[in-house]
Amino acid sequence: MNQVAVIPSIDILGGRCVHATRDHAKAGAYDDDPVELAVEFAAAGAKHIHMVDLDALRRSGDNLKVVKAIRKRADLKVLVAGAVRSPRTATAFTKAGAHGVVIGSTAARDPDLLRRCAHLHPGQIVATLDVREKPEDEATTWSVTEPVMIGDLLGRWAALPLGGVILSCVDREEAAAGPDLESLAMVRRMTSHFLHYSGGVATREDINRVGAAGAQAIIVGRALQDGRITLGQAFGR
Repeated sequence: MNQVAVIPSIDILGGRCVHATRDHAKAGAYDDDPVELAVEFAAAGAKHIHMVDLDALRRSGDNLKVVKAIRKRADLKVLVAGAVRSPRTATAFTKAGAHGVVIGSTAARDPDLLRRCAHLHPGQIVATLDVREKPEDEATTWSVTEPVMIGDLLGRWAALPLGGVILSCVDREEAAAGPDLESLAMVRRMTSHFLHYSGGVATREDINRVGAAGAQAIIVGRALQDGRITLGQAFGR
């Protein structure tokens, strides 16, 4: 089994932590200070933190100051997701101290942007592969429209100097349905990039199974927020 890294995830809006829906359309504050929460994560054993900048996603500002403050207070590598729409945005995050910058659905829709950002910041851009499942009476499909496209996407990404790929199993996260190990194993066979997994992880057993299926890092957000898994359990303590 791989030695898998557990990466806690937080959503930031207006400099505070919030509970956000998967599509980020709604967000309810629980008003934690993200910097203090990052310090807590580091004390529990985290080496990385995944931060979703909702202000950047909504084009209403950014939380670059939060990235800088986390880097100053906690010994954590910050992986930031924030609707990268140009190389300038990716550069702003890296200058603020982000170890990695996530490019979400744009990675599939705008391959030129992904390529430009990857070559501008080699080893620091992480591309997201979002997947969804059809109803039970239909076969599994990919949110990028056709099953064959996942191979095409990963094939195009293979030569890019990415910092990794995130397999985000959207439905599993929303339904707290456990990890999609079948999809994970398939994607692991298709890419040699560092592979993060997100979706449905809520127990230490889930973490172990995801690691065994080939993920090198697991992003855990909602399960930590909801208390379905504690920091101690997440980090095997």
